Amino acid sequence: MKRLLFIGDVVGKPGCEFVVSRLHGLKQQYRADIVIINGENSAVGNGVTRQSADMLIRAGADVITTGNHAFRHKEALDIYDEDFIIRPANYPEGGCVGKGICILDMGAYSVAVINLMGTTFLEALDNPFSKIDEILETVKTPNIFLDFHAEATSEKKAMGFYLDGRVSGVFGTHTHVQTADETILRKGTAYITDAGMTGVEYSCLGVDMKNVISKMRFKMPVRFKEAEGKCFLCGVCVEFDEKIGKSHKIQRFIIR
Repeated sequence: MKRLLFIGDVVGKPGCEFVVSRLHGLKQQYRADIVIINGENSAVGNGVTRQSADMLIRAGADVITTGNHAFRHKEALDIYDEDFIIRPANYPEGGCVGKGICILDMGAYSVAVINLMGTTFLEALDNPFSKIDEILETVKTPNIFLDFHAEATSEKKAMGFYLDGRVSGVFGTHTHVQTADETILRKGTAYITDAGMTGVEYSCLGVDMKNVISKMRFKMPVRFKEAEGKCFLCGVCVEFDEKIGKSHKIQRFIIR
């Protein structure tokens, strides 16, 4: 059996610093073999930069996934030349940088990490259900984990059931609020609708709440800024059989 940690959306410098301070101990606590982190909000003002990605990798991440803010920093698009940083695979091919899958060679076994984005209430990308079918035809390892970056709970649930028995785990991201529905589906797929976020807890999804409240009250343009204060780290630990790709246990955690 092997163990994988998946950490939800890291928000800004406070979130990155908190990962740096806690991930080593977390890996020891859960005896984790692999760490996946969603880093699409890790840079100041959303997105991911070389600096924020380096912080997460130095902290212990094996793969960084992203989402709808993947290309926020145009000056940092070269980070997608790295094999360990991926963007949603259902962005149109041809003119889009990066790739949507990373294969980790762990010696005796390998793990595929896939990134997809939902299309309900988000950008009209390629159909994620069709795209995952296409990808799975080419993947040779049974150990497959998906970061499904999506807004709608229904779309995430549908993807989980659609992939039950076909992948080892489906982890929802994007909404920054950890859900309490972690489970092993009937055919051996670990699932959670949203893994949560990592950043300042006393905030609106990592953003200073005064700005968000002002925007919602008065509908006037507001420049959001990162919240300040104590952080928390949200995610899940999955135990899976690396020989057949089936998951046997999923544990949700919040580290304060």
